[in-house]
Amino acid sequence: MAAAAPAAAATGPGPAAATGPASVSATASASTGAPARPYDRLLPVADLSAQRLLTADQVAASKYRYPAPPGGGTDSPIDDPARERQVLEAVAARARELGADPEATVRVFRDQIEANKLVQRGLFRRWDADPAQAPTERPDLSKVRLEINRINGELVRAIADSAGARAERSCAGWLTAAAAHTRHDRRLDALHTAALERSLRSVCAATPDGRR
Repeated sequence: MAAAAPAAAATGPGPAAATGPASVSATASASTGAPARPYDRLLPVADLSAQRLLTADQVAASKYRYPAPPGGGTDSPIDDPARERQVLEAVAARARELGADPEATVRVFRDQIEANKLVQRGLFRRWDADPAQAPTERPDLSKVRLEINRINGELVRAIADSAGARAERSCAGWLTAAAAHTRHDRRLDALHTAALERSLRSVCAATPDGRR
């Protein structure tokens, strides 16, 4: 599925996490009693995916080893199969609790994990090329993961709530619009925009002919 935000993006030093709610349309639909459009269901999925990607900056800073900054860093590599398995098992269990499709949820989260690693690798390359941009402190990864776990829970709920929209043939178009809105709202740079595209690859269900 090509459900990406537009390729053109801000090229500043990094994203700025916007605080405005990205689910205003969904809230408005609920308050008026009007049925939510697919866009209204997919926007929270895109926005929570972006929120999750923004935590990758802190994860990367925690793992980066040159120069070796002080703080609560970790020896964990970017690829962490044990952690990834833990996340996938947790989101599958939560999906079952919500009566949602655990397999579909796991597919989306596999993409979330790969997108997060895409950001980490991109930041490592950036910092290797220009050490002046490298982090000067190492965040405590255990604290960062508490925030990731919170977002994961909200994202599982958003995936469950968007089941109908994700099954629509028009899903890819609505998801592209939601991703574009999110990219602008969260002021994502080129690296994070590319990662957002990667994170949303499996959101739309396959059509009867097997395409996404």
